[in-house]
Amino acid sequence: MTSGCGVRRRLLASSAAVADPFAEHLGRWIGAWPPAGGLTVVGHPRRNDPGWDGRVVPFRGVRDGARTLVAVPPGHDGEVRDLLVEHGDAAGPLVAERLGLPPLRIGQAVFRWTHRPAPLPALGTWVGADDPRLPEWLRPFNGGVLATFDDRGLFLGAVGRKIHDDHGHEIAVGTTPAARGRGIARRLVVTAARRILAEGAVPTYLHDPANTASARVAVAAGFPDRGWRLLGLWPRA
Repeated sequence: MTSGCGVRRRLLASSAAVADPFAEHLGRWIGAWPPAGGLTVVGHPRRNDPGWDGRVVPFRGVRDGARTLVAVPPGHDGEVRDLLVEHGDAAGPLVAERLGLPPLRIGQAVFRWTHRPAPLPALGTWVGADDPRLPEWLRPFNGGVLATFDDRGLFLGAVGRKIHDDHGHEIAVGTTPAARGRGIARRLVVTAARRILAEGAVPTYLHDPANTASARVAVAAGFPDRGWRLLGLWPRA
């Protein structure tokens, strides 16, 4: 679990020397930031390195509404840029082929972040991802889990924290069907976001554009939709 005082001091010290932690996070997480223009494609060794969960993601991009930055492994930036210019987001299978991947599509996720979580009451207790009371989907999280339980100790919902780097921590939230509609998810997200900010990082939140329930939680917790999108190579529908 990565929520002790030593980790907090390290994160605060790291962020204190950075003028814009969010831009620093994007630069580290993607491989470069900001975009130079409408479309910027860079080759960066970060795309050959494993992420928070040990997986290598050779194609990652962020679109801020007007500009797009995509990072791929070194040596592939020119050909990937040509494919994106010619085919746009339909270039997914061709890009995947160039990167040695099976046929995939370019998909988008709504990319949110906040510096001001909503003024909701705190909820939950930080536990390790290996806590036996937690469901399996929370096991991989490397930044600890903020969970809430009922009076019998049964799991109701939780936020898993993904520490991508010292400056950006992603929040993922889920609740049991019986616990939905009670404001639990938004309070967990707010509580986790406050802790992340207190440690000097920026809380981020991703969800599928079609996931309206997750979008409602994000808005209620103070994560607006600024029109930003994460781009990735995902299985074809």
